[in-house]
Amino acid sequence: MNVLLADPDRKFVNEVLAGWALEDSPLAAVNDSAALVSWAKEERIGLCFLCTDFLVLKDLDTISFLKEHHPGIEIVMLCDSKSVQIAENALARGAASYLLKPVDAHVLENAARKVQVRLNSRKNYRLMEDHVLEDLLGNTIEMRKILRTIYKVAPTNSSILITGESGTGKEFIANVIHRLSKRADEPFVTVNCGAIPENIVESELFGSRKGAFTGAIANRKGLFEEADGGTLFLDEVGELAPQTQVKLLRFLQNKEIRRVGETENRFLDVRVIAATNKNVAEAIRKGEFREDLFYRLNTFHLTLPPLRARHDTIPKLIKFFLLKYGQETGKQISRIHPAAQVALAAYPYPGNIRELENIIEHAAVLAEDDEIRLEDLPEQLRPKSGHVYLTDSTNRPSPQDEEELSTHQVNNLSVDFNTETTQTVTHTIAQEQDSEIVSLGELERRHILHALQVLGNNQTEVAKRLGISRSTLWRKLQEHQIKLD
Repeated sequence: MNVLLADPDRKFVNEVLAGWALEDSPLAAVNDSAALVSWAKEERIGLCFLCTDFLVLKDLDTISFLKEHHPGIEIVMLCDSKSVQIAENALARGAASYLLKPVDAHVLENAARKVQVRLNSRKNYRLMEDHVLEDLLGNTIEMRKILRTIYKVAPTNSSILITGESGTGKEFIANVIHRLSKRADEPFVTVNCGAIPENIVESELFGSRKGAFTGAIANRKGLFEEADGGTLFLDEVGELAPQTQVKLLRFLQNKEIRRVGETENRFLDVRVIAATNKNVAEAIRKGEFREDLFYRLNTFHLTLPPLRARHDTIPKLIKFFLLKYGQETGKQISRIHPAAQVALAAYPYPGNIRELENIIEHAAVLAEDDEIRLEDLPEQLRPKSGHVYLTDSTNRPSPQDEEELSTHQVNNLSVDFNTETTQTVTHTIAQEQDSEIVSLGELERRHILHALQVLGNNQTEVAKRLGISRSTLWRKLQEHQIKLD
């Protein structure tokens, strides 16, 4: 990280240069405005210690100039007791903090170390997100385009509108944008606009003055003020009432809000990311959504495809959720039975990623050991009547493509959905060779007897090959009155 010290006090600058000892963060210094502009144009700078005397250079806003030429730069103001107010005002314009002089090289080094830690943390997070996003969101052309857009717009303050079916990951994307932005250390506030009663939505969003309405017993901050300096995610923004849409539009235009019951405006620094699963064009046509608000929110528009259009993502999401809920339930789930794999692969997931997460949570809770079986899945995923999944160890998918999710890897987890696997592990026995029509109960009884015969009454192996637990097999034996020698 290159560090620049910009201060007109030559004695101070020389003392800092003489005492500077950070080898991985070389320090350069300038004493006048021309040198500052020249250096900023020609060299890469990660941190600038900027004296308040250099805030304006020939009508040039120095902070804006530095940030334009060095995206991600941190600016620490240097001031004396007479210019503290100037330094504080600079914080609202993009400076990270300020130091009160006199300071020595040791103080500046400590500040530089903290900035270096933050920059490294953000860089590492970015690398992690690159991997996680591509894995969890899908590697389709459409998703790669969305990811490229995210990386470009995240560092800006532009408003973003995210559309897509319910459960496609809109809040996740909004959170990623926040974490990749310059606001990453500030609040990320989420509000579901459709979940707030219409009569209190304005006070929830913008706050209220004591006595403004019945029940307003004290002055209260709204969610916009809670998000000051950070990001406000307005989920289901299409559910806002028309008058609330007007106030939101006013904020997007002027960056000001007014608490319910107050007359003065409050300036806030909040980035707004909005999301909806509605057809926005149709809502505008019906008069349910303001067209001018749409244009303000729609500086950048991301449309997330449904999970069924990102089918290759399903196994990776399953691993992710198994790790999450395996830890929560205290189970070390390492395998998914092929019959369960087929069911998970064939299901259309109308509820998208949210539904898949619920399915895996359900299965993780019911799993009796380290394997998810067909019976552990919700009823809607199980095969139709007349279809029984037969498996053989030779048909189990290869685990060679498994990836580590963390140091607590879900070892040996085999989730490899493909057409070949589906064809080899699925076997329909609805039709008997003699065309005899039997009840499903009788069909199940015969199948269990056949498995017992083939496997020499080895109940552990029978349960494994049928994709059920030992306890379930025992219940089936009792139900069908099957006695073992």
